[in-house]
Amino acid sequence: MADWTGRLYAEHGAVEHLDITGGATVYRVFLLGSTLQVDIAFARGTAFGAAGPAFQLLFGTAYPQPPSRPPDAAELVGLGWLYALHARSSLARGRVWQAEYMISGVRDHVLALACLRCGVPAVQGRGLDLLPPEVTGPIAGSLVRSLEPGELARGFRVVVGALLHEASQVDASLGRRLADPLHELAG
Repeated sequence: MADWTGRLYAEHGAVEHLDITGGATVYRVFLLGSTLQVDIAFARGTAFGAAGPAFQLLFGTAYPQPPSRPPDAAELVGLGWLYALHARSSLARGRVWQAEYMISGVRDHVLALACLRCGVPAVQGRGLDLLPPEVTGPIAGSLVRSLEPGELARGFRVVVGALLHEASQVDASLGRRLADPLHELAG
């Protein structure tokens, strides 16, 4: 890792790097002065292989790796309602920036659920632009346009409705159980 890091800085104008771990692999992500991002994965022995369809072996030996699993829909729903709880308390306390952050968090989880349902990549926003307009249209209404309490509350009500819709798509019983508490949260 040190050799490759030195080369990226000395020969390619790296200005910073960040390590992200995934299992036994370290992904060293470099920012070059030209704004190009260069990722280099470092793995030991049999932990080295394709983690996704874009993998291209340049040298060495790749070993079969278990396919990456999509996020768990029930966990996404749970994180969605958890963010909704925090959005409500942030609104009640007049913490507008925190409320916007939490509302956006609910929306992020709703969009990931929509991606799962539509069969497009559900992590890191990779499938969002592949969602059909009839899916994204209603969710777009949850974007807050200002930090005014009334606007935050409006966006919150919309995103809670979208969360209930997606939760019902995951499990109709779950959607029914969440309906009353989430409607109470959103006012």
